[in-house]
Amino acid sequence: MTVFLTGLQYLGYILIFPGFLFCFFCGLLLTGIDRKLVARMQKRVGPPLLQPFYDFFKLCGKETIVPAAASRTTFLVAPLVGFAALVVVQLFIPICGFSAFTGMADIIVILYLLLIPALAAILGASASGSPYAGVGLSREMVTVIACELPLVLVLLAVAKAVGSALGTGLCFSVSEIARYQVENGSLITRPSMIPAALAFALIIPGETGSHPFDTAEAETEICEGMHAEYSGAPLAIFKLTHAVKLLTVTSLFVALFLGGIGTGIAAVDGVIVFALCVIVTALFVSFVHAVTARLKIEQVFKYYWTVVSGLALVSLVLAWYGL
Repeated sequence: MTVFLTGLQYLGYILIFPGFLFCFFCGLLLTGIDRKLVARMQKRVGPPLLQPFYDFFKLCGKETIVPAAASRTTFLVAPLVGFAALVVVQLFIPICGFSAFTGMADIIVILYLLLIPALAAILGASASGSPYAGVGLSREMVTVIACELPLVLVLLAVAKAVGSALGTGLCFSVSEIARYQVENGSLITRPSMIPAALAFALIIPGETGSHPFDTAEAETEICEGMHAEYSGAPLAIFKLTHAVKLLTVTSLFVALFLGGIGTGIAAVDGVIVFALCVIVTALFVSFVHAVTARLKIEQVFKYYWTVVSGLALVSLVLAWYGL
């Protein structure tokens, strides 16, 4: 009976909170907020806040067309694999002190799982047989490579800062990092961690494929890129994956740098504070979206391997010397 109840409990985590339903509603809502903020910054009315929900269900009602030259199984399964990986990532990220899964090295697990949506999109594009998708997937591969180095440096800086304080050398547990901040204050208040926080905020648009780093899709250049041949429900899943990844990456930012902001408040208020932190992070992404033009793929690579990696490296060096 105990095993059965435990199984039901974890099934609830996966399907309801902080799993599928939480990711579905919060991810699409966050995307709607992002689009509305960008419109306001550009002095436009913008779409309704719930437009991402309308778009998702409209796409689900349309016919799914599989190209004759496509590998049908890979083409249809790829969107589901990418979305499922992000739901699993969300289970590792603490929300007001709660996380469904915990571990001593869950940062490493999260780092690998965050790669799966991009790899799934690349596999789906390669299986479509479209030359436009081929151009898109090559750009996506460059973007993934560009973002990985600064992301690893940021995670190492945080792990070293918390690990040194705890006397463990390196701390790769997101839950432990969040717990440390509850007791000692948010890491973003430390001068040595500000460059890493800024670097992570700059990584978010690249990780999520948001403007100006949406070079893999570039509607005016390569006709939706990797998604050129997708339609119906599979395309809806890709759109949902993009929305959930925005939620997941910003949630990770909150856990790593703002984990102590809800100290001493009730659980409900903590959820509200958490949501506000995510929205503030999304506001930064929206600002970048609104004020910058689309970058060329070589500019993306140079930007992440110089400016963003440099910021992360500064925090890593300072943390390594105990500052």
